[in-house]
Amino acid sequence: MQAENGNGIKTRVFRVSDENFDAVLEEAAELIRKGGTVAFPTETVYGLGADGLLPKAVRKIFEAKQRPPGNPLSLLIHSREDLQQIVRNVPENAFKLMDAFWPGPLTLVLEKSDSVPAITSGNLPSVGVRMPDHRIPLELVNRAGRPLAAPSANLSGRPSPSSAAHVLADLEGRIDAVLDGGAVTIGVESTVVDLTAEPPVVLRPGAIGLEALEEIIGEVRLGYENANEAAGEISSEKRAGQKYGHYTPDTAVVLVEGEGDQVSEKIGELAGIFQKDGLKVGFLLSEESASFLDSKGLRSEDSEEWFLLGGREEPDMAARRLFEGLRILDLKGFDVILADGSFSNTGLGLALLNRLKEAASTRFEV
Repeated sequence: MQAENGNGIKTRVFRVSDENFDAVLEEAAELIRKGGTVAFPTETVYGLGADGLLPKAVRKIFEAKQRPPGNPLSLLIHSREDLQQIVRNVPENAFKLMDAFWPGPLTLVLEKSDSVPAITSGNLPSVGVRMPDHRIPLELVNRAGRPLAAPSANLSGRPSPSSAAHVLADLEGRIDAVLDGGAVTIGVESTVVDLTAEPPVVLRPGAIGLEALEEIIGEVRLGYENANEAAGEISSEKRAGQKYGHYTPDTAVVLVEGEGDQVSEKIGELAGIFQKDGLKVGFLLSEESASFLDSKGLRSEDSEEWFLLGGREEPDMAARRLFEGLRILDLKGFDVILADGSFSNTGLGLALLNRLKEAASTRFEV
């Protein structure tokens, strides 16, 4: 299947199955070797891959995503042997984390080697590296014989894609191919840990929570503002690399943060105010808030106004559904989306709340 838009690129869509796996992966690897761009599923979200050591190929990622220059990309690898080509001075804590969580949803920021071009690292002396827990990207890297620069396969700033349909909605006609491997299993991007800082810094929470990291390597900090300045000017440069926004739908998102029915009550209150002002409101809710609003007679007859993420103590389900929910509600022409921030804030719950905060234009705490 091929798709094309005004950019003139024909995007090939391959639906990957056990029967065609070898043939499809070989064709996709050939596209990578020729400097092309291929989107594919991982266990976290769909990624957009290109030869991470070839500047002209990496530039195509920036162009396709409309990604701001200077925003660093991470590299996907097939095995630990691949590290020798792209990083140096790997600390002991990195190997401990690899033993515990690779392959898996964990990106390690390490000192890069000279083979990694500046466009890939965002002009930083470090680069993020991950070994995904999904056979499609692992085999694509293996067959291409190159580490893949692979950010999420969406237009910059848009919610990340958890299905091939989401990729095509943003990038059809902008990239060479999409490998449709079905829905992802986690739904939010990997945990990112900077091991060039002391203590190590979690730049982005994900499925590997802070508690799990600390069990392996001891103290970690959430964000550079909580870390020491041992790396000198490097810390300031890295902060600049983290300045770009993510996960933002076109529709304004109002996030209500807090615990239990206080959040549900505030959502109902805000809905009444917005609707009185003539605004069309969509709802991104926990099951508990949906039940609460139902019990108060605050649910309209239009069931399409509501998207349920799951129970407050089920962050795994909510994370899988988050970006789909944002995309679905964004397409329905609402003036505002009211988002429920009452989920547990440990493990994947912390990652879920992080993405909700990034998506929100306005936040209320109750």
